[in-house]
Amino acid sequence: MTSLLRFAHPSAVPPTPSATAFSLYSALLHAPADSEQRDARDFLREQLKIASALPSNLPEDPADLSEWVTSNSQSVAERYRTYLEERHAGGERRFFSNKAHALHFLQHVAPSKLVDGAWLYGAIKHADDWRYQGLIRTYLEELGDGDPALNHVLLYRNLLSEHDCAPTAPLEDGLYLQGAIQLALGHLSDEFLPEVIGYNLGYEQLPLHLLITAFELSELGIDPYYFTLHVTVDNASTGHAQKAVAAVIDMLPSDESRGEFLRRLRAGYLLNDLGLNSNDVIRSFNLEHEVVRMLEDKSTFGQHMHSDYCRLEGRTINEWLATPGQSRQLLGALEDRGWIKRHQDPAQSRFWQLISGAGAVMFGVFSGYEMQLLSDWIAGDWQADAPPRQANPFRARFRRKASSGAPTALSSASPHLLPVPPSRPVNELIALMAPASHATPDGLLATRIYAQRLSPGCLTR
Repeated sequence: MTSLLRFAHPSAVPPTPSATAFSLYSALLHAPADSEQRDARDFLREQLKIASALPSNLPEDPADLSEWVTSNSQSVAERYRTYLEERHAGGERRFFSNKAHALHFLQHVAPSKLVDGAWLYGAIKHADDWRYQGLIRTYLEELGDGDPALNHVLLYRNLLSEHDCAPTAPLEDGLYLQGAIQLALGHLSDEFLPEVIGYNLGYEQLPLHLLITAFELSELGIDPYYFTLHVTVDNASTGHAQKAVAAVIDMLPSDESRGEFLRRLRAGYLLNDLGLNSNDVIRSFNLEHEVVRMLEDKSTFGQHMHSDYCRLEGRTINEWLATPGQSRQLLGALEDRGWIKRHQDPAQSRFWQLISGAGAVMFGVFSGYEMQLLSDWIAGDWQADAPPRQANPFRARFRRKASSGAPTALSSASPHLLPVPPSRPVNELIALMAPASHATPDGLLATRIYAQRLSPGCLTR
């Protein structure tokens, strides 16, 4: 058996300054080439150096990993039980102050959610090696085994689309760091295999924030299925968390390279702690700041679009919008004129009537997310006095039909796309199962064919 450490040591060459996380993320996702792989290698070396200095809670002995996973799972379950008790007793939501806050969260964690599972992409090239079976199985489940109703990336895209809250411009660079790490590991997994296994071990543990997020999204009228699906598939008994432990044991060398393998695995595990995480995103939200920022962004496009008959404090709307940094003062002027009635039902505000509804003068100017920002900002304290939308937040609000699991045909919604022939070579299937393409109709079908042809020992080539 060839040693897993036959590849060049990833830190053997001094790291060079990496590209921004966003630029690397975009390049690896959309057009990975040799130059991007060189950048990805340097980037990973740099991030691993940072991660290696962080404290680790991994047990020293890999034989203790199963117990460690079970203990973590039990701890999360206990803390979630405490959270539910607090909510039953009338406690406030812990994460999301309003629906706009929740949509802001969905937007800002999108870069990593839209490459879900990418760190395992390279594993599917090794279907003839039994040690990769758990990693491959995990990747296929991230891809929903080709079922569009279960493909994680497609689910998240649909969630963003449903609420019209997909980011329309690049986000803060730190929000792309985890996605860039995942893509880099996926494209360089043969070279960074111990790090991939370690990263997978960390990522597939069930975090408390996932459970709370799902609960509060449902309470706010947002389908939590993407998040509840991860709660079930990552379980510590038979799910991805346990498969991640099995991968460590199966891949662990028995010779003198064992110690180096474990060192690299721990560094890969700690990559999970880099960048901005979900809790950082949640804490960063400020409703008024977001409203003002959004209006500032809009002002560039709206400064020549208004007639001059309406004046606020002696200035036309175009003049207000033409001067950068005036958006908060403009909101104040709208309040003073009575066009915005804070802490009341938004429907009572003239400004809201101008932007909401098919017959509104400014219909379509604001996205669904932007409308929610304005609605929640205008409503303010009124929301606390308004009748709750849901009398019992503990009752499930969203029901899903069982997936048909149709294994052989593309959706009739995409008749223009040619089916992938079942006899197509495996390397072509693998190309279609890449992070950028697996959620497309061709990628979904390729995943189904790959999964069907996968056998315990090999994949027909």
